[in-house]
Amino acid sequence: MPVDASLLEILACPACHAPLRESKGGAAGEGASDAPGEPALQCTSDTCGLVYPVRDEIPVLLVDEAHRPA
Repeated sequence: MPVDASLLEILACPACHAPLRESKGGAAGEGASDAPGEPALQCTSDTCGLVYPVRDEIPVLLVDEAHRPA
């Protein structure tokens, strides 16, 4: 597991403040630089849904680094 469960409980989407869940980066949208299958955190909001990369087990919670799911 790339992100500690206790950390995941307190993290929130920077764009809409909804909780985040673990997912695979996969075939990302425009501007995404993550390789397919890389760990990521996805916003649980139906209206937002941004996917944030996890690099070296550190979540990159910058809206500019996020992408929409494919």
